[in-house]
Amino acid sequence: MLMLLATAQARRAAAQAPAADPRNIKTGWVIPDEGYADQPYIVITNDGNWPCVMTTGSGHEGEGGQHAIALISSDKGRTWSKPIDIEPATGPEASWVVPLKTPGGRVYVFYTYNKNNVREVPNGRPVQKRVDTLGVYAYKYSDDYGRTWSSQRYELPLPMVAADRTNNFNGQTLLFWGVGIPIIHRSAAYIGFAKVTRWGEPGVLVRSQGHFFRSENILTEQDPAKLRWQFLPDDEAGLRAPKGPIAEETNLVGLSDGQLYALYRTIDGYSCHAYSRDGGRTWTPPAYTTYSPNGRRVKNPRAATFVWKTGNGKYLMWYHNHGGEAAHTPEWTRMETGYYRNRNPVWLAGGIEKDGFIHWSEPEIVLYDDDPAVRMSYPSLVEDGGRYYVTETQKTIARTHELDRTLLEGLWNQATAKQISRTGLALELTAQPIKPNTAVAMPRLPSLADGKGFALDFWIRLAELSPGQTILDARDKDGKGIALTTSDRFSIRLTMSDGQTQAVWESDYGTHPGTLKVNTWQYVAVIVDGGPKLITFVVDGVLSDGGATRQFGWGRFKPELGDVNGRAQATLVPQLFGELRALRVYQRYLRTSEAVGNFRAGF
Repeated sequence: MLMLLATAQARRAAAQAPAADPRNIKTGWVIPDEGYADQPYIVITNDGNWPCVMTTGSGHEGEGGQHAIALISSDKGRTWSKPIDIEPATGPEASWVVPLKTPGGRVYVFYTYNKNNVREVPNGRPVQKRVDTLGVYAYKYSDDYGRTWSSQRYELPLPMVAADRTNNFNGQTLLFWGVGIPIIHRSAAYIGFAKVTRWGEPGVLVRSQGHFFRSENILTEQDPAKLRWQFLPDDEAGLRAPKGPIAEETNLVGLSDGQLYALYRTIDGYSCHAYSRDGGRTWTPPAYTTYSPNGRRVKNPRAATFVWKTGNGKYLMWYHNHGGEAAHTPEWTRMETGYYRNRNPVWLAGGIEKDGFIHWSEPEIVLYDDDPAVRMSYPSLVEDGGRYYVTETQKTIARTHELDRTLLEGLWNQATAKQISRTGLALELTAQPIKPNTAVAMPRLPSLADGKGFALDFWIRLAELSPGQTILDARDKDGKGIALTTSDRFSIRLTMSDGQTQAVWESDYGTHPGTLKVNTWQYVAVIVDGGPKLITFVVDGVLSDGGATRQFGWGRFKPELGDVNGRAQATLVPQLFGELRALRVYQRYLRTSEAVGNFRAGF
């Protein structure tokens, strides 16, 4: 009887507990591995199942025994079969496996294979023992949906280019790897990869450039030995970065007008993109990714950035939304604590085609971990039955997550959204200018300790950008509560405190889009998200990204921060050189897309 009572109480408590945040990676479904887990990539086979191919091993990344496996899920990523060796752990390293499913049902996998069992990379400082980005570009196939793999191993005809001749082996052994899942475009398959033209320090991979293979007959030819491969682009330089020595982890989508679009990472603080109008033979000059033609640059560290085309003809971009010139500090350039850091949270932008280019939305947080040091990367996107899923890995744990379709639709619809969000709206003032020292009942804000959040938005016209102007102050005599003021850096600052822990963050300063101006009506949203513990600003429909002056446009607050409710009444504009109108307070965090819609709706 006592056990039954305890069980009933536990069920009631679970029913009353807040729903787990699906953006938290711990809510995902674990994909089995052997200890190390990388590039968990999924295709849907003709029997409806999900084969996942992965690079795994019992040690850390780059250690001996690293090899390629496959697993199969029949329940959309919730459970998996036992691992199936594509290459055994007892053989030479077989790494960075990527899948391609042909229309006939065959599944190919392509991977870097250390065919000659090389045990070190010479001419580095120091000599490197990692041997997982060298050898031959191998491939195998499966005709039973991933359950067994061909015993014979085939090789892509990887040519030597000018940059290979100065690699650590002087061109005698080729260094390369790929992370992008191959695509089918205009009746041909394309595989993106990077040639490593120097290995050493800093960052292990010192120089790299992007290339592709194209095959017209792989979609129909049944004899793998008869596959024809074209190495792209036509020149030997490949895809490069505008400034730095790194251009790698290239992945592709095909546009509706026949163009190819490539996205890849650099160490310059931005990702790069390129367009090809002739099937990959030639590409636009090296250029940093922009949200629109001639628009703001997309910030990204030395972390994989992925682009996918979805079934509705639109696009998604996975990236980490920080970097830029401001990131080039001594810490940033150190190997382990710089270039590769801060892959948490993950952001998605939605893309739509317009006039032959992809135009990207303002981004949303799609995944995070409570520990900022955890890094998630190397995803694959799966569309199945009108639902969207994504995989990711932290190198030791790989997971599958179902994405909220409304979040994706919000990204794609930002350009036309013109509706004020009403859900969670607790206070809304009229569009008339608010008189100085107006007192309003302050809605009670959710505790941030519970993973919830809140948001405020308003329209403001500042006559000057001097510091110390107050927009809203709901703090009590001990400083508990929230306040919005202007800073000494021509920005709006949020200060919030629970009486013990304080957090401060501000909108971007400078002159780029999304910064404050004088004598202009501007929309400002302040979003406090208790899931990833982030504060973001949206100014005139643009999410603060730090611009040229900051590595981050978003700020973290400590997980200890809890109840930030202060006085029951908030004071509005006690000191403001300008006007305030249309103030709203939400008892939940707003998505970026909702803030953009509020902005487009106007007063």
